[in-house]
Amino acid sequence: LMMLAKLVPQSSHYKHSEGNSPAHIKASLVGSSVQVPVSAGRLMLGTWQGIIFCEFDGPRNREAWISLIK
Repeated sequence: LMMLAKLVPQSSHYKHSEGNSPAHIKASLVGSSVQVPVSAGRLMLGTWQGIIFCEFDGPRNREAWISLIK
């Protein structure tokens, strides 16, 4: 996340005038969804893998949607 702050600085002059341009760019770089296989009721993640939720335009209330497809 520190690298994203360097790549997309908060103080740059963006043409998007709503003030949240860095949040939009960071969200585009990171992505907005993840697909993870599940086996025997457990997420199949590698030893050093995990899932994190990044809020680039907040803090604010959000809804997170989780869908399981069998």
